[in-house]
Parts: sequence; C-alpha cells; structure tokens
Amino acid sequence: MRLVGFLLFFYVCTGIKAQLEVPTQELIHAFLKTKTYFVLEDNPFSEANIQLKTAAQKFWKLTPYDFISVEEFESKRKSNQYSFVSVDDVYYEYDKSSTKYKFLCVYMGGNYKNESDMPQLCTIPLAYSDQEENEYAYKIGTLLIFVQNHIKQIKENPTLKKSTILDYYNNNKGNLQNKTLYLKNNEVEKKINTENAFKNIYPYPFKFVSQDEIEKAIDNKSPDIVFLHKVGPGKKNGYRSYQIILGAQDAQIYFFDYHMVNDDNPDALLEKEVKKMIKK
Repeated sequence: MRLVGFLLFFYVCTGIKAQLEVPTQELIHAFLKTKTYFVLEDNPFSEANIQLKTAAQKFWKLTPYDFISVEEFESKRKSNQYSFVSVDDVYYEYDKSSTKYKFLCVYMGGNYKNESDMPQLCTIPLAYSDQEENEYAYKIGTLLIFVQNHIKQIKENPTLKKSTILDYYNNNKGNLQNKTLYLKNNEVEKKINTENAFKNIYPYPFKFVSQDEIEKAIDNKSPDIVFLHKVGPGKKNGYRSYQIILGAQDAQIYFFDYHMVNDDNPDALLEKEVKKMIKK
C-alpha cells in the first residue's frame, strides 16, 4: 500500500475538535508555482487509482499536473518545484489504537528528511482503512474539488486558523433548503433510516438512494444534489465517525462534524447530528 509506514499526522485531534489543515500564505503561493504529481498505487487494478486519475483529469485546475508511481515519488519529493496528491493511510498522533483512516492529502515537496515532515495544504477523510475501495473511491472527484476550494478559501481569508476553520465552514455552510439530500440507508442511524422517520426531523427534500445514484450525481455535478459523506469504522467502538454533507456540483460544505462510536452512538448519521445540521 502506498506511503504506508510514515507517521502521517496530517489531521490531528486536539481537545475535542478535529482540525483541517490551514496552510500559510507563503506555502500557498509556493504551492501555486509547483507542478502537482498524483501518486498512484502500484496495483494497476486499484479502483482508487482509476478514480484519482479520472478525477484529476476532470477536476484539477490549480496547477499543472501529471501522474507518478510510488517509486517516482521517492525521487521527486525533495524538490520544492513539486507538490503531491495521494490517498494515504493516516492515524491520530494520540490514538493508542493506531486506528487507520484513508485521507485525500495535498502536500508540498522540499528538502525534508521524512515524508511526515512535508508541509500539508489540505487533508480530508476519505474512508476507514478496512473499507473496500469500491465503497469510497467514487467520491474522490468531489473531494478533489473540495481540497482546491479549501486552498483558495484560505488564500482569500488569511486570518483563518486551525482552531477556527471548522467553525468557519459550519458558520458559512450552504443552505440545504433548496437542495435534495442523498442518503444511503445503511449510513443513517436505524431509528431514522426510513422515509417516514427521517422526514419527521428533516424539513427539506431528501431521498434514500443507492451508491450508483450518488456516483451519477457526482459525475454529472448535479447542482441540486448534496450527499452524505460518512467515514467510520463500522461496529468498532471508540473510533471516530465523520459526517460531512457535500454539494455534488461544487463540493461546498453543508455540514462537517464527527462523533466517537459507542453503544449509544453508532457509526452513522445520528438523529442529533441531523438536528444540528438544520439548526440556523
């Protein structure tokens, strides 16, 4: 598996709040002058490879780009003329279980001793490490749009900090009122994962759909569709479950939060999170 073995603390949990990376203005300006390499798995049949390559060709706009292997990454990573995008195994610095997640990561090259020292511009959770690739790879295109939007957002708002970025996104989230929320039935808490139960707490348009329908909305960049991007460990207690609502067209954030999985809070979109999501 690509880039396994280095301690990627791209997404550190401090206190009770997960934090997105907030690069400095100097790092952003340096990044925009680079050529970006998308690092592909050695496995030619990798679904993540296919989706990462397709998404880059379709959606990547910030910098010139190309594709490289893991071996080529090792020979290029020490040059500050290059930046990199990859799907990496990430775990939390203070997580004793060393639970691994897959994150879509954007970072700068340079004369750094270890890969973990390379500056990050954006990281976003993609999947729990044990998930099958076909369960998450189809969302890479939307997340690739998100990381570009994130970098541009920081460039335009230089006062943003790690400690305030999630509050900023949630305070400036898109309006769900005129969007149709796509949900997979098995990603919603059981007591609200039927149409009748969900509409009792959610006042806007929604639809329980298949993965294929979400993938189609993403591919078509459907302007009226938002979807739940859930990243979690299944039935394993004590691990984080992320709940992110993203626009299929532009990857705008409509909700971003997480909870720890336990007997009372399963790995799913919870009723209390739905209520928080629609709170003005």
